[in-house]
Amino acid sequence: QVQLVESGGGVVQSGGSLRLSCAASGFILDYYAIGWFRRAPGQEREGVSGISSLDDSTYYTDSVKGRFIISRAGGKVYLQMNNLKPEDTAVYFCAAARGPQTSANSALLDYLVDHGSWGRGTQVTVSS
Repeated sequence: QVQLVESGGGVVQSGGSLRLSCAASGFILDYYAIGWFRRAPGQEREGVSGISSLDDSTYYTDSVKGRFIISRAGGKVYLQMNNLKPEDTAVYFCAAARGPQTSANSALLDYLVDHGSWGRGTQVTVSS
């Protein structure tokens, strides 16, 4: 399994920005489908964004559309988070899987939940 490490979390004021990174130990993630997920205190894990290994298409859950951007560069995957809101406060995780051969959508995130390798997460706290 791929060992993933998330970084870039921190404390930021409402309206601020953070960039999260997802890297693999000993691997580059260029050929992996990647998803970003988050878990807020007392809530279920939520799929936030994904990028396809087939065509680099991207997917965003409605609550982050227009504010978050997922991208690949240098063998890593990034989540640029802009205009952060207090409700974005959560531990953010990335998950990776080789394939599947599909464009990015919610089903890709479901696949990653079932078949992906996961990191330990990075805390994002947005103060009001």
